Amino acid sequence: MSTLICFALKEEAAPFRKMVAGRNEVSILIVGIGRENAERSIRSFLAGQTRLAGTLAPLDLVLTCGFAGGLNTDLKIGEVVFDRSTLNPQLSTRLTAAGAKPATFFCADRIATTVAEKKQLRAETGADVVEMESAAIHAVCREHEISCATVRVISDTANEDLPLDFNALAKPDKSLDFGKLFLAIAKSPGKIGALMQLQKKTSFAAKQMAEVLVKITSI
Repeated sequence: MSTLICFALKEEAAPFRKMVAGRNEVSILIVGIGRENAERSIRSFLAGQTRLAGTLAPLDLVLTCGFAGGLNTDLKIGEVVFDRSTLNPQLSTRLTAAGAKPATFFCADRIATTVAEKKQLRAETGADVVEMESAAIHAVCREHEISCATVRVISDTANEDLPLDFNALAKPDKSLDFGKLFLAIAKSPGKIGALMQLQKKTSFAAKQMAEVLVKITSI
């Protein structure tokens, strides 16, 4: 089976990339943050696959992976979850066996940065988890009749605020504007500790997700 694993950020992919180095049946694609970036990236990748159809193995499965915010207060940092609407029972079984939990997802247009915002999303959508790319990737995969599933890891829980409003620190393409970040830190140096804690949490979460992905792509 040829599998494409999509991540928004290289930091999300880093542990998994190390674990699958040398495995030709697994490809990794960094799609960027948000639906527009994700759609553009996956379409470009599939167009390249079409051009090289004679030299590449057919793509059997796309997984849209990365960090996600918890909306359900039961979900903890580092827990790996998958979209319970996945239509492939075999894949659902493999994910469960690898330690992932079924959940309902909401694909948002902005990062949910506060407890209040997460509570509101939970009330409005009933979702357990929020992320920003999967809806676009699923839509493109449906067009191409490629199986697709969402597998995410909780990087911040429903009960915690993020240290900064990362939406306000983003460039128009949704990537982080480091100039704005440094200015925000200079104005609020007390946030440095919380940002360091967030980095530790996301590093832990990325490793947890990598372990699950290695298991399901090795079967």
